[in-house]
Amino acid sequence: MSTPADEAQQRLYAPHILFNATLVNNIKFISSCFAGAVAGILGLENSLGFLLFVVSTLFTSACLFVVNFKGQPKKYAPGGISDLLNPGQENVSSFILVWTLFYGIVHVYD
Repeated sequence: MSTPADEAQQRLYAPHILFNATLVNNIKFISSCFAGAVAGILGLENSLGFLLFVVSTLFTSACLFVVNFKGQPKKYAPGGISDLLNPGQENVSSFILVWTLFYGIVHVYD
């Protein structure tokens, strides 16, 4: 006899989970790059820049939660809400890279 948790796992279709994970990762990557560009253009330094990254990650996760996952992340991703809130190491690196790039381009003569 299977438990409710086993039944919930059986309802998830692997190709759809892979597609959803790829979609979420791509959206978070683009969001972190835009946030890095904004932080660089605004000239944010130190903790203010990272605060912008945290705010943009939370805003992106909230938009995904409402629009894409329709308020039920467990239905579309096995990790649920933790998959949405996890920024990912590569996104932090991309944010810092774009942040320093735009900061250097815009504020070169400051």
